[in-house]
Amino acid sequence: MDNIKKLLKNKTMACAGCGLNNIISSVDNKTTVSDRKSNSCNKLNTYDWLDDIPDISNNSDIVEVRFKNTRKEYFRNFNNVELHRNDIVAVESTNGHDVGIVSLKGKLAELQLKRKVADYDKTSLKVIYRKATNSDIQIWQEAKAIEDATMLKTRQFAIGLGLDMKVSDVEYQGDKRKATFYYIAEQRVDFRELIKVLADEFKVKIEMKQIGVRQEAGRIGGIGSCGRELCCSTWRTELPSVSQSVVLKQNLTPNAEKYLGQCGKLKCCLTYELENYLEAKEEFPKELLEIETKHGTAVPLKIDVLKRTIWYYQKIASIESHVEMPLNRVKEILIENKKGIKPEKLE
Repeated sequence: MDNIKKLLKNKTMACAGCGLNNIISSVDNKTTVSDRKSNSCNKLNTYDWLDDIPDISNNSDIVEVRFKNTRKEYFRNFNNVELHRNDIVAVESTNGHDVGIVSLKGKLAELQLKRKVADYDKTSLKVIYRKATNSDIQIWQEAKAIEDATMLKTRQFAIGLGLDMKVSDVEYQGDKRKATFYYIAEQRVDFRELIKVLADEFKVKIEMKQIGVRQEAGRIGGIGSCGRELCCSTWRTELPSVSQSVVLKQNLTPNAEKYLGQCGKLKCCLTYELENYLEAKEEFPKELLEIETKHGTAVPLKIDVLKRTIWYYQKIASIESHVEMPLNRVKEILIENKKGIKPEKLE
């Protein structure tokens, strides 16, 4: 029983989550990141189902490394460094080096990369330098500690310069030589003066990246109307736009506020059942026809795609009725109507 408990403790399926939920530990000169909250979920972590299974095939040298929030990149283990999941590594960057956490390696990382890039054979990847030293980790932690203060001060600079933009996040590179500022703006922003002010204030190389409101919601996180963590901050890696046609194709009420997510846009989950609706709709006639009964004509009102039913309205004398009929029964009656046969009433 003790061995099972140790196994469950060491090989938990919980995600490493954001940096606030991580504990950096060092045992036998091996520095890793462990999980503080075992029930948290975050897409930055990818569970390696083949981690304990010996790989007798030619193993891939591609490693997936996660950084702050939703950023994940792929590197080559050119120096054949012995790596395991949650190891902290120093990786190549355009200016100096960055520090991240290993989330996936080997063939699974290669498959993930092939899924995300269009031309895998021509993709050039940076390399992993080494496992992070104590000095690397100390500088990395110092950089993370000043990110919030840097973001707040940058917002003040942007307001002072009259820029119509919102700085939503700041991410320092692991060696504190570069800082990436994520911002939201509805129109083009000339931030050249802002870059000069930031470079003079923080003494680092500045990079500005524009993101959308969906990306911001994914970086901030939160709880959706379903009571679960936002999909964009947990498992979704791509955030395509959701058009109004998705709502109309599912016969939902258009322009309803309940279909808006925390980003103010249509919820991503509206697309989850779209294929089922489109497939089920193929069974319905392209044009809803009236049904003739012995007591008059029944007019179609609406369809319930997933239940495969059609609602009909009929008025007999002064009595109005709304009847929900199975799709198969409606098809049978329409065939009977073509033959001149009229049912007694709708059932």
